[in-house]
Amino acid sequence: MTTATKAKTRTAPKTAPKTASKTAPKTASKTTTAPKAQGATELLRADHKLVSGLFAEYEKTRSAAKKKTLVNRICLELTVHAQVEEEIFYPAVKKALKDKTLVPEATVEHATLKELIEQVEGVAPDGEMFDAKIKVMSEYVKHHVKEEQNEMFPKANATKLDMMQLGADIAARKEELMAEKGGATT
Repeated sequence: MTTATKAKTRTAPKTAPKTASKTAPKTASKTTTAPKAQGATELLRADHKLVSGLFAEYEKTRSAAKKKTLVNRICLELTVHAQVEEEIFYPAVKKALKDKTLVPEATVEHATLKELIEQVEGVAPDGEMFDAKIKVMSEYVKHHVKEEQNEMFPKANATKLDMMQLGADIAARKEELMAEKGGATT
């Protein structure tokens, strides 16, 4: 949508029919470029959802070129996600919860995922063993996400941590890392 169209949509005349005026604000809100501020757990959940969708897309495709593109994107997203969790989210949660199990377990899971990423990143899909590695990575990520979302996130949200500030810190660092690694921010 062009800027002129956005401006037109936002400044619809007051005499427009009710149906047009009801749709104008929705259209305008969808076209704004400033991302909505998110709390840390909402931002991390959005990452989980994105990666889950990429894995689902991988399972459906038969094209080696598309698989390679998807795997590279999955690896980038997981690498950046793990790094922002380890640098920002996990230390804050560990301190707030005085945690000695959840964060260490999640960190070990990240190490295992990093090993799988090393095995497939930048490699051309070459058959069933490659597909098996992606399948195992997908299942491992699902397990990790389930633990984070069902155990760590609720406990973190119950603390006095400023989740909006943590979310802003995570978003800023994620943007930096994506720029460094040549990925698009989402």
